Amino acid sequence: LDKALLCQKAEHQFAGVPCGIMDQFTSIMGEPEHALLLDCRSRKITPVLMNDTSVTVLIINTHVRHKLADGEYARRRAECETAARLLQVAALRDASLEMLNEARTRLDPVVFCRARHVITENDRTVRTAQAIQAREWDTVGELMYASHESLRTDYEVSCPELDAVVEIAKNLPSADGMIGCRMTGAGFGGCAVSLVRTSAVRHLTRVVEEA
Repeated sequence: LDKALLCQKAEHQFAGVPCGIMDQFTSIMGEPEHALLLDCRSRKITPVLMNDTSVTVLIINTHVRHKLADGEYARRRAECETAARLLQVAALRDASLEMLNEARTRLDPVVFCRARHVITENDRTVRTAQAIQAREWDTVGELMYASHESLRTDYEVSCPELDAVVEIAKNLPSADGMIGCRMTGAGFGGCAVSLVRTSAVRHLTRVVEEA
C-alpha cells in the first residue's frame, strides 16, 4: 500500500498528473490469473478469478502516444469534481443516474456528460467483475463495448485510432472469436484491450492488423 501511494505521489509531484491509484495498485497488488476490482475510496481490493483458458486478453496498440500532462486528464477530473459539488455529494460514486437526470438543468452540458460517464462506468465495472466470475463472456463483451462508447461520447477521451480499432472488433463476425473491445488507460491514444477466444488469437491478430 505504501509503495503504491508513493508511486502516485511521484506522478502528482514530478510528472504533474493528478492521477488516481488504479495503475499503481494493479502493478503492485495484482495476482496471477485474476482481474482486480479496486474500490478507490476504501482501497479495498477484490481479486476476481479469471482462469478460463478458453478466453485470452489481447492488447491492440494504436501507436498513438499518450499526452496526459497536457491538461486533459486534469480537466476531466475538475469537471467531475464540479458535478459532485453541484449534486451535493462527496464524490460521483455517491450519485445515482436518477439524481443526475433530476439536476440536468442546473449542470453545464459537458459536466453532465462527464458525470453520466462516471456513474454508468462504476455500474459497468461491478457488473463486469460479476460476469467474469460467472464466466458470462458475452455479457463481458457487451459491457466492454458500452464502456468504450461512453468513454468516446460522454467522457471524450478516445481518439480516431482507438475508435477505429474498436469498430473493427465490433464488426467482426462472432464466429471469428472476438468477444469485446474497449480503449484502456487514460485515453487520447495508447492501447485497446480486447477479450477473444483463445483458439482465435492468431487469426484475430492477423485480421485486425490487416483491417
